[in-house]
Amino acid sequence: MELNLYASLCSLTAYRGLLERKPMKALKHLMRKLEYSESDIESYTSVFYALVEEGYDSLPKYIMDHLRYDESPFANAVAKGTASGMLENAAKHDIDLLNVVVNLPCAALKGGLVALSPPSWGQTIEGLPEWNVGGHISYEELKRFYQVNGCGWFARYKAFVWQNGELHPVPHPDFLNEEEMWGYQRQRSQVIENTRALMAGAQVNNVLLYGASGTGKSATVKAMLSMPEFEGLRLVEVPKEELGALPRLVRLLADRPQKFIIFIDDLSFDKEDKTFSSLKTILEGGLEPRPANVAVYCTSNRRHLVRQNFSDRNGDEIDANETIQDKTSLAERFGLRILFSELNKFQFIQMAEELAAAKGLNIDRETIQAEAVKWDVRHPSRSPRSANQFVASMMARFGKN
Repeated sequence: MELNLYASLCSLTAYRGLLERKPMKALKHLMRKLEYSESDIESYTSVFYALVEEGYDSLPKYIMDHLRYDESPFANAVAKGTASGMLENAAKHDIDLLNVVVNLPCAALKGGLVALSPPSWGQTIEGLPEWNVGGHISYEELKRFYQVNGCGWFARYKAFVWQNGELHPVPHPDFLNEEEMWGYQRQRSQVIENTRALMAGAQVNNVLLYGASGTGKSATVKAMLSMPEFEGLRLVEVPKEELGALPRLVRLLADRPQKFIIFIDDLSFDKEDKTFSSLKTILEGGLEPRPANVAVYCTSNRRHLVRQNFSDRNGDEIDANETIQDKTSLAERFGLRILFSELNKFQFIQMAEELAAAKGLNIDRETIQAEAVKWDVRHPSRSPRSANQFVASMMARFGKN
């Protein structure tokens, strides 16, 4: 066993943050004990426990995951294309060292403990559990990973929520695959084409999807995450109450290799709501232009986004008309405005038939049509959501084929 591994671990520079992780901290402590000829079984078992506590049985996999996904000066610099030769040399030094660590057999560590312990401890030490080792960490492959995926949360997760001025990852985002979407192909194709241009690095339009409830506006945006060609796409959902912090979010997302959709769902403003000015600034651009890797996609049931009453037109404000126009013209700041109108009766029944067939509903076409007509009378919303609810109701009554 290499007796200088403790000193080598202490010499980590570009990836020094790795030593703050529990398994690596425990491993460093174990190396120190062996370096100074001190027997300490607990230092070995602490490494094992820290690994399994974080869900790993392999030290190489644990180290590799954190090299990829942890924020570090080197990873950030490579992602932004600003890594200096000095920083690259430091990273190469660390990778060479870590390749020794990931190939260090547990038997060698236990052998070192046995040699330093009373003879009666030998059987106990030799029976200690082992973690998996072996493999090779490629500096060039790691560098390419940063160039394509960045690092940190943006490399590991595809969806986030912006709350209290911080990003929170969503490990398992709720979205439909494109093939699970029904109707509105023309509208969805417009969103896809705009997103495709965003992925290509073009300066694209911000998008407003508006129209009837239940027509799939939000699902259309979230479905972008399911498309293989959009592997580098990230979705950041921003609640309306967080719009005041939008400029800071945009600055955080700029200069990263990923492309970002800032997603604002079910957006509308009251007449006294001041937060719309933050959104307007981002849409129009101020002294800081919107980065080419960021676009804003909003959904709303309202075409003009701002609620307006007749009483609003009769106020005492001298420039009332200009104020009303400023509020109601917010939608015009979106270069791409896509209407999701309610289905007509024929379209609704046709969609209900198609959904029933896709889900294997055990019922003939005439009955489906007749039941869909009855459903339409009782449920005024003609939308994919309502069609799905109808088919779910029918399946509960008749079951699958």
